[in-house]
Amino acid sequence: MSPLVLGLGSFFVFLAAIVRGYLGFGFSLLVITALSLLMAPATFIPAIFMLEIAASLHLLPGIWKDIHWRSLAPLIIGCAIGTPLGVWLLANMPAPPMQVALALFVLTAVWFLFRGFALKTMPGTAASGTVGAASGLANGAFGIGGPPAILFYFASPAGHDAGRASLIAYFLMTDLIGLAFLSQEALITWDTVYLALLFLPALIIGNWMGARSFKSADPASFRKWVLILLAVLAVLSAAKGIAAYWNAAV
Repeated sequence: MSPLVLGLGSFFVFLAAIVRGYLGFGFSLLVITALSLLMAPATFIPAIFMLEIAASLHLLPGIWKDIHWRSLAPLIIGCAIGTPLGVWLLANMPAPPMQVALALFVLTAVWFLFRGFALKTMPGTAASGTVGAASGLANGAFGIGGPPAILFYFASPAGHDAGRASLIAYFLMTDLIGLAFLSQEALITWDTVYLALLFLPALIIGNWMGARSFKSADPASFRKWVLILLAVLAVLSAAKGIAAYWNAAV
């Protein structure tokens, strides 16, 4: 890796880590999109999983007391159930239409949340497990499982502290599962570890800056930024699906 590529890559990791430290999500898709401009995805995606886990572990001590455990447990169980079905869909169904459908769903939900829609009570075990299954299905089908869980917490009355903390814990679990699957496919090498270590300083500094900014964040402003990023991620997902469909048709 040339010094220029390393420098640009570290800068992209730093910016995405600020977002991750502040919001609790968004790191993977942002940094993968950026790093894809510099190198082949297969060379760095396993390292990104490692960095995601490092980011979550770095934030975990400060958010442990705010995690909403009653909803998090069924969410993770539902995700474990939904992921194999998502993988089956990936193997047997065209992904682009599903990506576009998910993006339309997320954009519709974001619009309702911008309009002030909110749940009056925290969803029960069954509802939490269903959201987790939807998240796992989306993650297994096309690698974007975050939006259902994010919408779940930011439409609930849990509050922005509990929502952010629960998402950090949730993504830690899903990243560990993802890393295990990558390891089974022999995609974890010493080069992977070396690349993750090279990017680690940028991650730690950006993560710290984002988390520090969150401490003084206004809840209304925080909610607005969550919804904006969700909308951006949905548009990127839709664009990816449309581009794949177009390339297949041509």
